[in-house]
Amino acid sequence: MIEFERTKKLAKIRKMSLREVNDKAKLGTNTIYNWKSKKPGSDALAAVAKVLNTTTDYLKGLTDDHNPSSRNKAQADLDDDTIFTFQGRPIPPEDLKIIRRLLKNDDDE
Repeated sequence: MIEFERTKKLAKIRKMSLREVNDKAKLGTNTIYNWKSKKPGSDALAAVAKVLNTTTDYLKGLTDDHNPSSRNKAQADLDDDTIFTFQGRPIPPEDLKIIRRLLKNDDDE
């Protein structure tokens, strides 16, 4: 099941064992291992998502971005009229255009 594979992958990225994730999510013994053959309940999936700092949509395979909130926030920060600076000086608008384009292209990959 995809939920098990994604949980396992993200736990490895977060340098956690599946047992540790299982315990921190306060699930029953070997609950995550049971996901190999059985769909997880929504409460258990939400608890694991919280421990791994991700979304249930990622664990279910509905998105490939395991941390979408940070990307959305970064994009929102670039879209407003905030004055960005580098070394205490404002970044010229033409440079901001380039930065926005680079970040947008990075999101598309």
